[in-house]
Amino acid sequence: MDPVVRVGDTVRRVSGEWTEAVHELLGCYASAGISETPRPRGIDREGREVLTFIEGMTLEQAPPEIRWRPSMLRAAGELLRRLHDASGPLVAGDRVWRNAPHAPVEVVCHNDFAPYNLIVRESRLVGVIDFDMASPGSRLRDFAYLAYRLVPYAEDAAGFEPARHGLREDRLRELTEAYGAGFTPSAVRIAVARRLDDLAAFTDQRAAETGRQEFTEHAAMYRRDAERCRRNTVNLPAESTTAVSRPVPGPPSIFPSCLGSTAPLKTSPGRSLRAIPRSTTSAPASVSPRW
Repeated sequence: MDPVVRVGDTVRRVSGEWTEAVHELLGCYASAGISETPRPRGIDREGREVLTFIEGMTLEQAPPEIRWRPSMLRAAGELLRRLHDASGPLVAGDRVWRNAPHAPVEVVCHNDFAPYNLIVRESRLVGVIDFDMASPGSRLRDFAYLAYRLVPYAEDAAGFEPARHGLREDRLRELTEAYGAGFTPSAVRIAVARRLDDLAAFTDQRAAETGRQEFTEHAAMYRRDAERCRRNTVNLPAESTTAVSRPVPGPPSIFPSCLGSTAPLKTSPGRSLRAIPRSTTSAPASVSPRW
């Protein structure tokens, strides 16, 4: 994880070739009136990027009655949709992203839109942070990881109780409706499994590089969760697995600072697929959540 330091009402973190594209993306959100994202404030004397600080705690740190409440699920889905819609002008262009693009390219994905990057204050979702791994990709890919963490399908979903917080099928339906897309449950679960396959491979690589046992444990959990998603998809009644979105707006024409060329997309050489989630706890291998 890159070090992050708070200085007054700003945070400072490592910058790189991707920082210019990320700051342009954050500028698009500001132009679109999205108040829940940090504002870029340039680069400091030590070469670190400077971003505004969003006051609050992460949703992961919030008590279960806040983390798993339906209103939080809806707020997260609605915010992700607004971010995707505002990113349209940056989908094409000669920009360097830290993360590789993933076809089909439709929007700029956050790529880690999850409770540990969502900020809450007074029981309300007020922010999302850590855009350094953003890159062009599909709506479903980004949505699927949010579903994995917030429906949830993750084995380490601390404090989630279907009897109190709702059945996963109902929560997925509510999240999908909040986002405003026609993703079928099967399409989401398949996308979750594919995303976890990539994440497990990356995490294994990190384990080999660092020798850290928790990375190996995380990779094993991702594979168990991916297999459960596939198994539960196979056992469902027949349905189309095609994700058909409702009509979505095209790139806004009111953000001149966001408009770029149509040159091929670039990625920073040697960069990883995504960041490791901040959660360091995983359920034992014997845990098998009932969906």
